Amino acid sequence: YKFKKGVRSLWATKMTEDTAANPEMKIKTTLRELIIYLVFLAILCVVTFGMTNSTMYYYTKVMSELFLDSQFEETKNTFRGMTTMHDFWRFAKGPLMDGLYWETWYNDRNVTEAEKGFIFYENKLLGVPRLRQLKVKNDSCTIHNDFKEQIRTCYDSYAEAIEETRPFGLEGNSTAWNYQTEDELDGSGHWGKMTTYGGGGYVQNLDIRKAKSLAILDELYQNLWLDRGTRAVFIDFTVYNANINLFCVIRLLVEFPATGGAIPSWNFRTVKLIRYVSALDFFILACECIFILFILYYIVEEAIEIKKHKLQYFKSFWNVLDVLVILIAVCCVAFNSYRTLAVNDLLETLVNDDTVYADFEFLSYWQVVFNSAVAIMVFFAWVKVFKYISFNKTMTQLSSTLSSCAKDLAGFAVMFFIIFLAFAQLGYLIFGTQVKDFSSFQSAIFTLFRIILGDFNFHELEEANRILGPAYFMLYVFFVFFVLLNMFLAIINDTYSE
Repeated sequence: YKFKKGVRSLWATKMTEDTAANPEMKIKTTLRELIIYLVFLAILCVVTFGMTNSTMYYYTKVMSELFLDSQFEETKNTFRGMTTMHDFWRFAKGPLMDGLYWETWYNDRNVTEAEKGFIFYENKLLGVPRLRQLKVKNDSCTIHNDFKEQIRTCYDSYAEAIEETRPFGLEGNSTAWNYQTEDELDGSGHWGKMTTYGGGGYVQNLDIRKAKSLAILDELYQNLWLDRGTRAVFIDFTVYNANINLFCVIRLLVEFPATGGAIPSWNFRTVKLIRYVSALDFFILACECIFILFILYYIVEEAIEIKKHKLQYFKSFWNVLDVLVILIAVCCVAFNSYRTLAVNDLLETLVNDDTVYADFEFLSYWQVVFNSAVAIMVFFAWVKVFKYISFNKTMTQLSSTLSSCAKDLAGFAVMFFIIFLAFAQLGYLIFGTQVKDFSSFQSAIFTLFRIILGDFNFHELEEANRILGPAYFMLYVFFVFFVLLNMFLAIINDTYSE
């Protein structure tokens, strides 16, 4: 009996105990819940802040400046300003090669054999870099009858259905001229600026030495590896800095749209894939073990509450938030275990053969998703503090104000979004072909939200249309900023006063 009573008191909450008839028990239970939760929150903050630091930002900054801001010798352009296919080759043979291979010191003395393969002499290039291109088929679009005599070839915008898969160019056994599927490359899709690209393509691995890599690039250049059918070229490689125990997984993408020209974009993922090295890391590991115990504790607590209240349990916002935090935590713990095993296997392969491409794209992507999930979990965990301090009237003002005016705000939201979306569509149709901020319907929506906060470029609208530009801007500011926004604030203020 004593054991059962002890177990019951361990998981006692306001939802499992009859606290309405006993104010003293209510206060004791609430304080006990609050103290346990604050300890959990402290452990969670230690774990999450132990995963990141400001060095990550500076590592990303250094690597991005090296590849994105280094100038081409001929034109003094950079990767960021790339506009033509020729610019891609200028970049590949110049800043890319100089950035990947540091084979001499600043006084032109050659580095030793042991010092080769390091960017900035500090960052180990894992495996070899990889080039991958995606092409579309000729005659993939329809030419109007009036132009069929003058235009005989046609390459549509990229879509997986019209992707070119036939060998071309030199063919032979080289992977650069022979298509490989996403499964064969064990690759994944990528969301670019223009569209989403598949994980297959024509692949060329570079070498661990600069001279051989330059020879490979020259062969591709001379034999027109890129042509009118090319829609995207990916440059992928990974570096590791042992000084700070961080990986930087780099993807440079150049898209060649059907309009002609080149659109560059990039992705630098600085992640900590090897988690437990220093004494601080093992302290974080201990905190992670305590965190898992807390999650198990809260799983039991929520299970007891669900058993008692059945479906009524899910009518409370705080209970749904509890379940959400637990689910995210369980997913993060599972990924943490998987990541540790996967990195060990991948590094084992690389240590045995450094002439293969080191594919950290999948792991780095899910590490970023993991970091985002943890960030969302921490946010919800802090919001949940309101659940335990609701016994104080002052602390409930925010939630009670919002809940009281919820119906009024819902009615106002319908009116607001009718006008807001009408302005968004109007802006997209009038300025979409000339103003970047209105180039898509989604961009127009975000732009109008920014105008509410005072972030806008009036002169761009005026240049796009000297009459409709100023008229559109003034009407939007009057109706949304002066009328609707103040109506929203009036509803909130009136409810708060009550």
